[in-house]
Amino acid sequence: MAWSKPKPSAPPSILSQVLPLLVTFAILAGLAFVAYHVYLSVSKIRGNVTKKMGNKHVVFTKDGMRVGVKHVEQEEYVDATQSWVVKAWNLSGKEKEEAEQKKK
Repeated sequence: MAWSKPKPSAPPSILSQVLPLLVTFAILAGLAFVAYHVYLSVSKIRGNVTKKMGNKHVVFTKDGMRVGVKHVEQEEYVDATQSWVVKAWNLSGKEKEEAEQKKK
């Protein structure tokens, strides 16, 4: 009996042949589901960013980004600059020193 031919094993069942394929499809379906939801999230975020940046006069184009510049009148610009210079002058303390010297 030890030298006899081994009995042929039973052929694999259909379930054991199809199970790895089903597991592979399930994993691929899960990955596709996650990738689809990531795509939806990125599209939604991109739309919101484009809308908010559009409100601030920043537009994304194929060539890059275009920024709209707010028009400022020359007189307004000079007034704002002069007000900062006057504030800096007043905070430097030069007026106090000059007033004290005049009193003497």
